[in-house]
Order: sequence, then C-alpha cells, then structure tokens
Amino acid sequence: MPIYEYRCKECGVRYEKIVFSMSAPPPACPNCQSEVVEKLISVPGGMSGGDSSVASCGAPRSSCSSGFS
Repeated sequence: MPIYEYRCKECGVRYEKIVFSMSAPPPACPNCQSEVVEKLISVPGGMSGGDSSVASCGAPRSSCSSGFS
C-alpha cells in the first residue's frame, strides 16, 4: 500500500495518506476538509540520485564514518 503526499489547494496544508485503492478519490484535507487537493510527486528514500559528494549521513562524503569510500 503506497503512501502518497497531497497538498490542499484551499489552505496549502501538505499531508500524507496510505492509499488502499488506486480508484479511490483523493482524501480530503485534514485541516479544512476541502476535497480540492493535488497529489505531489516525491522520490522514494535513497533514490534521489542527488549529489554524490554527500554521503547518506548528510555530511560531506569524506567526513561520514560509513566505512565506504
């Protein structure tokens, strides 16, 4: 069951919900109950393909004690 992130177009609140069915309508905003929301695109953890000079610990690769070079 995937977790999706949504943003309310009425009040701007961002929230996450587990989606049990792809055909289900988007969940209403937990803040204002508006159903005018958009599904945000996010990258799964560890798959960003970001800067290779930054280690998984968030520090510059040379200062992280991960044991990898």
